Amino acid sequence: MNAPTEHVRKLKLIKIGNSMGVILPKDVIAGLRVSQGDAIYLNDAPNGYSMSATDPDFLAAMEAAEDIMREDRDILAVLAR
Repeated sequence: MNAPTEHVRKLKLIKIGNSMGVILPKDVIAGLRVSQGDAIYLNDAPNGYSMSATDPDFLAAMEAAEDIMREDRDILAVLAR
């Protein structure tokens, strides 16, 4: 059996109305750079799920925009004048 790692956290589910919630420790909230009312995204990961404060759809759109900017650098330079 593997020894527990330092980055693993055990969080308890709590009832919130008809739903379930989890309380995030202050250091996790600080690490995510979020505050009350912000969105957190839960993503499928190879070993379960991962959580981030960044919208994966936004990241994909930004990567596509960067590809276009690299490919059409000359055209964008002319348009910027």
